[in-house]
Amino acid sequence: MSDIPGQNDPPEPDDSTSDFDEIIAAETTRDPDLAVIEAGSRTLRTQGGPPQADVPGRPEDPEVDRALREVEAELATRWGETKLEPSVSRIAALMDVLGDPQRSYPSIHITGTNGKTSTARMIEALLGAFELRTGRYTSPHVQSITERISLDGAAIAAERFIETYQDIKPYVEMVDGQQEYRLSFFEVLTAMAYAAFADAPVDVAVVEVGMGGSWDATNVIDGDVAVVTPIDLDHTDRLGETPGAIATEKAGIVKQDATVILAQQPVDAAQVMLKKAVDVNATVAREGLEFGVVAREVAVGGQLVTLRGLGGEYTEIYLPLHGAHQAHNAAVALAAVEAFFGVGAQRPEPLDVDTVRKAFAAVASPGRMEVVRRSPTVVLDAAHNPAGARVTAEAVGEAFQFSRLIGVVGASGDKNARGLLEAFEPVFAEVVVTQNTSHRAMDADELAGIAVEVFGEGRVQVEPRLPDALEAAITLAEEEGEFAGGGVLVTGSVITVGEARLLLGKG
Repeated sequence: MSDIPGQNDPPEPDDSTSDFDEIIAAETTRDPDLAVIEAGSRTLRTQGGPPQADVPGRPEDPEVDRALREVEAELATRWGETKLEPSVSRIAALMDVLGDPQRSYPSIHITGTNGKTSTARMIEALLGAFELRTGRYTSPHVQSITERISLDGAAIAAERFIETYQDIKPYVEMVDGQQEYRLSFFEVLTAMAYAAFADAPVDVAVVEVGMGGSWDATNVIDGDVAVVTPIDLDHTDRLGETPGAIATEKAGIVKQDATVILAQQPVDAAQVMLKKAVDVNATVAREGLEFGVVAREVAVGGQLVTLRGLGGEYTEIYLPLHGAHQAHNAAVALAAVEAFFGVGAQRPEPLDVDTVRKAFAAVASPGRMEVVRRSPTVVLDAAHNPAGARVTAEAVGEAFQFSRLIGVVGASGDKNARGLLEAFEPVFAEVVVTQNTSHRAMDADELAGIAVEVFGEGRVQVEPRLPDALEAAITLAEEEGEFAGGGVLVTGSVITVGEARLLLGKG
């Protein structure tokens, strides 16, 4: 969108050809010691380079793009992800006629309220670094539906996505005719992922639940490792109104004799998970006891962490993601991979630390504290519930020294918008309320009414169109002046973030 300020700004210069001495020589007005320190940081940054978020755009081939749009249109005729009938009977029937492809590889199954996708990406990166072929299934997508199914660390090719759909389509229609309700959008995509993983074939699948656990469509696998990220209040109308009640549903992914990697939890949620583990003879590793974050410090483009795993300490790990929550996600991911390899059980020695460092340094998580523009800085984060908003607000304050932060918020109608806005109120100088193009989006005027109650009328601006909201927020941030440090945070929904990402020239 050319009407967004700064959209056509020239790219930042690439200093990858500068060596250490040239950088030092250029710092003629700086204190020599400070110049050396900064040069070291810049050359270290050059060696690895920032990870590139793997978000595919539309296929370049017009025929492939047309075929992909046809598949998307057919999937869109099915129940959406927010309309549920709590049962795995339909997906189980489909898996049966497909020959149970999900049984042909081991899997790591991930549930929780927040942090699932980032944790899945970290697990995928670690497994790949140890030369295992991976399949990852996550949801929702940021920009392209093909993001949801990943092979070897990259989104499935559009051609392969189409082929997979066409391969299973006759069986989907067969099961549709036998069930009270047709298979849903999410159920068909889940079947596609499991079929694609078997066809690859993968050595291990990393699978994120869509919602809950027990009756989630993904729960036709028997995960060797069950990962539970922090549980908080979300989807309370379907999962329960307390962390403990929500944990009861999510505990459904814990299978007989599995290993459970348990992130820090509210007490009632932890009790539910531990009881389920006892019932099915599962082994439990708890964050803060068997594993955890030992130390962390802010670094250029992310953070430097020391993690305690099941096999010992892993020091000097560079994680190119912002926020304490991502360090905790990294600890969970590391423990999950250790458990998969039998560290702490069958084998006493830890994983190779250099391989672990290499894997974490390459992690990217699109739409999670992702910087997509400079001058002023625009950050995208898919926080969509109060718990996610709280950790994002904390992370923004830690990672960026904004003198004035403008929020762009577009929420979904089924979310706790007030709680979301209240979490951001201390860090937003002003908020531009908007809405994305999804039918699930909360009306901008309705969201504005809540925002005025939280922020006061003088700090709220309403722009129903997202392009206008981005332009308004960037203009407000630029009022601080070129060097004053104004910034923009776009948040409230994965869909809002995805659309903003496209408008700002990513993907």
